[in-house]
Amino acid sequence: MFSNYLIGLREGLEASLVVCILIAYLVKTGRRDALKPIWIGIGVAVALALGFGCALEFGSQELTFEAQEALGGSLSIIAVGLVTWMVFWMRRTARHLKSELHGKLDAALQMGTGALVATAFLAVGREGLETSLFVWTSVRAAGDGTPRPVIGAGLGIATAVVLGWLFYRGALKINLAKFFTWTGGMLVVVAAGVLAYGFHDLQEAGWVPGLTNRAFDISDTIPPDSWYGTLLKGVLNFQPDPTVLQVTVWLLYLIPTLALFLAPVGFASGKGKVKVPDEQGSQPSKASQS
Repeated sequence: MFSNYLIGLREGLEASLVVCILIAYLVKTGRRDALKPIWIGIGVAVALALGFGCALEFGSQELTFEAQEALGGSLSIIAVGLVTWMVFWMRRTARHLKSELHGKLDAALQMGTGALVATAFLAVGREGLETSLFVWTSVRAAGDGTPRPVIGAGLGIATAVVLGWLFYRGALKINLAKFFTWTGGMLVVVAAGVLAYGFHDLQEAGWVPGLTNRAFDISDTIPPDSWYGTLLKGVLNFQPDPTVLQVTVWLLYLIPTLALFLAPVGFASGKGKVKVPDEQGSQPSKASQS
């Protein structure tokens, strides 16, 4: 549940900041007439994300077991790729997100209503599709048949919406550089577990060999149905009896990706602090003024 809460919070906060920047810019420039197309674009993006999630869930139920495992494994790998790209993208571009969105919005205002709808849709839709895909693969990896992963993601998104509103009202200020660095690092750890489980799905589908080649089995020490086994499963997608391929994939992804993400350069080192947009009541950090 915590891992899905983190996914919802991280992706939801990115989307909330984008919405705040767009709305605040229109209000500040006296273009309140353009707010309706922006909200339409946001609504369409949310509906598409929900529809995508439902299609994944209900569409996969009609498949055979092998096909379900093959689909789940393939989408898990895709989801990990998207999330990895997202955390590195935010590390690189967060400082310039405000000016970039303002430029796109200025161009859209000149082109008309349709362009405004498209701008909001594209800005929010990517976050929504990534969230739906990653939550679905994470729910499959949890495999306990409970709604807790979905509840966790929903709570994370709800928290992000509240934080976004507080940013917009100028009632909350946090160091977004540190926030996105810490949550990005934790998401890399979660993604490593999802990736390993994705390869396990491919093994069960018969696409990849080595299903019976176990790296170790500590099920007696950490029973999967124990509270701590369930906790490790929900947070880290931990499996007490992984295959050699799962452990290999987990290590090959986690170590270099986390090392690169936390490398003391640029955004990750804190040399370029993220500015919370002025319209949200924040002030530039000292690092950004130097």
